[in-house]
Amino acid sequence: MTDLSTSAVELRPAGLVLDGREEALLCASLFYFRLPRETWEARLAQVRATGYRAIDMYLPWNFHETAPGVWDFAGRRDAAAFLDLAHEAGLAVIARPGPYICSEWDGGALPAWLGLDEDLRVRQAEPRFLEQVRGWFDQVMPLLAERQWGRGGAVAAVQLENELDFFDTADRHAYITALRDMAVGHGVEVPLIACAGQGDLVGANGDVEGVCPAFNFYPDDRSPFVEAEVRRYADLTAARGLPLLVTETNRSHATLRRLMVSGASLIAPYLQASGYDFGYTPSVGNWGDPGGFMTHDYDFGGYLSPVGEARPETAEARTLTAFARTLGPALAGARATGAEGVQAVSVTTSSSPSRLVLAGGGTVTGVPNLTEEPGTALVDGVEVALAPRSTALVVQDLPLAGFGLPGVLRFASADLVGADEGGLRFASRVPAVIAVDDATATFAAPEIGSPVRQNVGGLAVVVLHPEDVLDPGGAHGEITAPPEEAEELTTAYRRALPTRTGRTEAHELPPASEAVGVFRGRTHYATDLDGVEELLIEGAADIVDLALDGEALPTRVVYGGTITVPTAGKTAFEATVETWGHANFDDSRLPGLALGSLRGLGRVWSVAGREDVHALWTVDGGAQWAGDPAPVRSLGGWSSTRIGRPATYRRTLPVDGTSHHAFHIDGLVLPVEVEVDGEARILSPNDPWLHLAPGRGRDIAVTAPHWPGSGGGGVELLRLEAVRDWRIEAQPDHAIIALAGQDAEGLGVELPLPLAPGEEAWLDVPVPAGGRSLRFEGEQVRVSAFAGGELLGRVWLDDPHRPRFTGGDPGRLWIPAGWNSGTVRLLVRGTAGGAHPRLERVTAAPAPE
Repeated sequence: MTDLSTSAVELRPAGLVLDGREEALLCASLFYFRLPRETWEARLAQVRATGYRAIDMYLPWNFHETAPGVWDFAGRRDAAAFLDLAHEAGLAVIARPGPYICSEWDGGALPAWLGLDEDLRVRQAEPRFLEQVRGWFDQVMPLLAERQWGRGGAVAAVQLENELDFFDTADRHAYITALRDMAVGHGVEVPLIACAGQGDLVGANGDVEGVCPAFNFYPDDRSPFVEAEVRRYADLTAARGLPLLVTETNRSHATLRRLMVSGASLIAPYLQASGYDFGYTPSVGNWGDPGGFMTHDYDFGGYLSPVGEARPETAEARTLTAFARTLGPALAGARATGAEGVQAVSVTTSSSPSRLVLAGGGTVTGVPNLTEEPGTALVDGVEVALAPRSTALVVQDLPLAGFGLPGVLRFASADLVGADEGGLRFASRVPAVIAVDDATATFAAPEIGSPVRQNVGGLAVVVLHPEDVLDPGGAHGEITAPPEEAEELTTAYRRALPTRTGRTEAHELPPASEAVGVFRGRTHYATDLDGVEELLIEGAADIVDLALDGEALPTRVVYGGTITVPTAGKTAFEATVETWGHANFDDSRLPGLALGSLRGLGRVWSVAGREDVHALWTVDGGAQWAGDPAPVRSLGGWSSTRIGRPATYRRTLPVDGTSHHAFHIDGLVLPVEVEVDGEARILSPNDPWLHLAPGRGRDIAVTAPHWPGSGGGGVELLRLEAVRDWRIEAQPDHAIIALAGQDAEGLGVELPLPLAPGEEAWLDVPVPAGGRSLRFEGEQVRVSAFAGGELLGRVWLDDPHRPRFTGGDPGRLWIPAGWNSGTVRLLVRGTAGGAHPRLERVTAAPAPE
């Protein structure tokens, strides 16, 4: 490979080396775009106090390009100022500008309008997409290049793309080469990296020279197989003369210890410092059935909560980073092997424990306890106590000369967190065995604030409780006390403000939200129906509120899937479609979960006719039938003992050659392949519809693996006519925020507040001073909360039609202290299809920052 280093940052087999010091680095995710600017400095200081030397920092393209060609790097978007504060805090930064970042962020940071260009293919070496990326890199790469490590800045590495091995990129080498050349062309000289999301090294970096592969690794914390898998990655990278960089992983330090002792030199647990998604920025498609909405509360249980509360895991962070600092280059330059001599473990442990052979002599053996119970193990014949859900790092045969001390540390079951002329310092929650030269001592488990001291082999030895381990500046860390009890807010003022302008534009067909400038926000649709008995809607996403003759229907969240709506006798059709967020994964199960998919109402058709086509399919079962003449069966009705073997069903559909049609298999339980005019696509239980343009679909073939009962229910062909003449009101996020900032007369009301289905209202709720966690209770109500000139976020109260929420707490919204003027403004909407809408209760709990 070509040189991947600057003089101040080197990529050696020992890891990412800053200013010549080899050290195993722990790196915390910390995202400026998920925090108010006034909290940046304090949050960076909190991370540095845990001993972490680095942070990883995404830079979301669509956070800075707010509309095509409109760039914003001011205020809360001032990424340069955040980088400068990180440098002042002594933190190195792994900058991750994408262009795609995932991060459960709206569209994975790809601008929503890219989907309007049908010829543009995201995350491909394709001219239209690369030209858009070049515009972003022209903005962000100079900002990073000016702040490189060793030149007065914090940027120690730049990641290109993100988990590309999850995506079907046609030419990975060409794509990553183009991104590399853009970065280098802007003067980026620190190491370039590309992370694999599922272990596909070449799939992540395209095997491009000058781009170091890294790995994102999310095991089950209780898995016994972690060590063996990590050692394999360490061997793969070592064969290339490179370190094992783990750019994302779990947050438990018991697991991070397992990675460290297995050969990882950079360990970056994802989201140790949690954050918050203000505005219309969460994504959709996250670990749901099939899709879920990411909460505004962006929290996976890291050591800092979204509002800056320090959790108990911070003590484990200080202990592990002190261990890494103490062993320094010996640990960074170590070689990982399978551990011998670990025996008689009384609890569930690793199937193949790891041992590091330290540079300069000595070893570190990792012994996990994967249970909630205390345990013991024999390590080379010495009994070691194991705390619940922990990983003991047993140091053996370590020469002490490098610390200016005589002798050899023969054995230590406690964590070595300091060594100098004053002696040896350890940390442990359980009794420990420590041996220096020929002297061995047993230490009782220390209490907080009461270290245990002994002289061992002529050296002063102290064993601390982990919560007494000092931070790198010599200060005691603090765990945030439990929050004060929440205060109930019972008074509100209903403001006489409109929730939309009512100004519309005429469109022949319903446009995508992005086509009318709604990249985030709401789009309102209205049309008149004349003799329409049923509508078919294709592609609606995300939150779809429908009304017929003013009567609200249950909210639909179908991620771009096809739905039908009975409309007999109705004349007025209205829809409000709200963007929760664009898909940040690329999920083929539903159209709206595909990366780059658009939002809005989609295509709306009148169902002009239905025809039953479940029968009269000829069957080609391959080796499963004797031959001509072909049997004629219902679709999916062929029976055989050859389970799982494919059978193909063919027939002619009664299409008229001039109309649009929709082919539908009801009750589908397995995916099937449908071939129309030589083109194949997959219909699945989540999306069992196929649109047929005029002239298509006369001859159709369906291929499915034989599985008794999988043929589904009815099979229908629907003839469609486009619904035309639409009135459209675009309501982008900035327009909604502007409405929320207006003043108007108010009428005092008391909670609980009833609403009618489909009713919207503005409420002002007085809030106590300071940072507050707001919680909402009720049913059949959606709430959008505004303060400080921003949307704080949205909650959706008990409703059988809402999707699954994933990530953090779906009922909590955060009003930062600097944004709290004493009032939070709410836009509330009642929904249909369940209990009577009712905002029952609002509470505000102190949220320290």
